[in-house]
Amino acid sequence: MLQVSTIKFLKDLKKNNNKPWFDTNRKQYESAKTDFATFIESVIDKYSKKDASIAHLKAKDCMFRINRDVRFSKDKSPYKSNMGASINKGGKKSMTAGYYFHLQPGDSFTGGGLYMAMPDQLKNIRQEIDYSWKEFHKIISSKSFKNVYGDLYMGDDMKLTRPPKGYEADNPAIEYIKLKSWIGFHKLTDADLTSKELLKKTITSFEVLKPLLDFLNEGLHNNE
Repeated sequence: MLQVSTIKFLKDLKKNNNKPWFDTNRKQYESAKTDFATFIESVIDKYSKKDASIAHLKAKDCMFRINRDVRFSKDKSPYKSNMGASINKGGKKSMTAGYYFHLQPGDSFTGGGLYMAMPDQLKNIRQEIDYSWKEFHKIISSKSFKNVYGDLYMGDDMKLTRPPKGYEADNPAIEYIKLKSWIGFHKLTDADLTSKELLKKTITSFEVLKPLLDFLNEGLHNNE
């Protein structure tokens, strides 16, 4: 579970997103950061017993900085009002499919997948889904996947409007082939964040996601 003070800090930061306020409240930030890191360490420790590929990770390998890159953004707010951790066997900068935990009051979630794939990765995964559609469909249509994730994220920001070159519109897998990211989200309420069940819920969501990650990473490997 996470501390109520951590949630409060992020809510306050959203209302006071400026350097003077942040500097004044740096101790609260450090406490919130430590709290989040402790939780992520707990996730890694417990879940690595089921997925040994992440056993070597530390929270610092997974957590993203609170500072925003504002160079190309109209929004010049200096800080993120969230904390995130990419629990990926290659660390947060890895280009393989992995797990993710997003802490943001009112918009928290757990899940993961392959986010904003590079052109060569897009080609490989689309080919893998096309060739192994039955296997892929079995994963995303399983009862456990449906119960936790419903489906993969299908937002317009992550999907082509037309089939990519080489694929027909009547391909049974076309809606998934058109994706640019293959990711699943499981929403968490603010009450979930401070519940003793948070760790269990996170582990369960990762367990359900693992077959999809294995499929995606195998596709990347098979087509190298």
